[in-house]
Amino acid sequence: PEDVLYAGNSGTTARLLCGVASWVEGLTVMTGDASLRRRPMRRIIEPLSLTGAQIGGRDGDRFLPLFIRGKYPLYPFEYSLPVASAQVKSALLFAALGASAPSCIREPFASRDHTENMLSYLGVQLERKPGRIMVYPPLTPLKARNFSLPGDVSSAAFLVAATLTIPGSRIYIQDVGLNPTRSGFLRCIVQMGGQIKIHNLREEFGERRGDLEVEFSSLHGINIGKELIPSLIDEVPILSVLATQARGVTSITGAEELRVKECDRLRAMFLGLKALGARVEERSDGLVIEGPSKLNGGRVGSFGDHRIAMSFVVAGLIAREAVEIVDVDCVKISYPEFFDHLRVLGCERVEFCELEERNCL
Repeated sequence: PEDVLYAGNSGTTARLLCGVASWVEGLTVMTGDASLRRRPMRRIIEPLSLTGAQIGGRDGDRFLPLFIRGKYPLYPFEYSLPVASAQVKSALLFAALGASAPSCIREPFASRDHTENMLSYLGVQLERKPGRIMVYPPLTPLKARNFSLPGDVSSAAFLVAATLTIPGSRIYIQDVGLNPTRSGFLRCIVQMGGQIKIHNLREEFGERRGDLEVEFSSLHGINIGKELIPSLIDEVPILSVLATQARGVTSITGAEELRVKECDRLRAMFLGLKALGARVEERSDGLVIEGPSKLNGGRVGSFGDHRIAMSFVVAGLIAREAVEIVDVDCVKISYPEFFDHLRVLGCERVEFCELEERNCL
């Protein structure tokens, strides 16, 4: 590249492109915003170094900026991920495309497989078995194909959660991605007693999609274990809000990965829910929440994290009094139309206090 690559707030962008850069000859420098520069990157540096590419980073190879001096072809490799991570796996999948022979990637639990689906759709030969993927480098250049992306289930989760917890609510969301490795949130909703139906289920461009019909429901607590976490890692914050309205105890375990996201999401949700009067306990790898609770008003922080901000917006919609959320501009990172969609759905409880850089519900 002629310049430094800037990934903004996107860990996915930074990590996946490092996999590609490993077999692009020359020097690539990758950086991001202040939040991304605090997130761990050694998890991709170590496996990518097995390929023969030279890669390093700031502060003992722990953080961005990263430098990658690529080579082609790369050495074929075999690597076992210590924890299930779709981002690390995808970086290795992209690196394997530039290897001189097949490579093998193993993971302890199934993680999101969008990258595998895309590569298969493009004609890459993959051998996929539980916990193991063999990647056969293409012998000829891949042919470009058209894609149509479904709606993001992680964004839809906030609208689903609001519907489930506001009496009399019902929503129909069209064309949502329903990849089985991403549907842990929906499976949990059903286990909690949520009334949700899937219509027009189909597969297009290598991905499953369909329409969601959701209505207000009486929920009960469940146990969410580590085997489910990879399929709902981004939905844990909003699930913790739902748990405050569910009858009984909801336990979330095996989610320590959330401590190294845009912020420490477990800590952020614990502090915010506690401030609103929820009965919540923080554990090293998760949360224990007892419901139902009548949430009070109060002031909570988003910690600059879009998923924390949207989760507390939903909490504000069901709270008895106003909830003030500090810094909701971060919502634009993943769902810029979020507040517009809430208004279309009839939400009139959002006020923006721009002069004081606060947002109130």
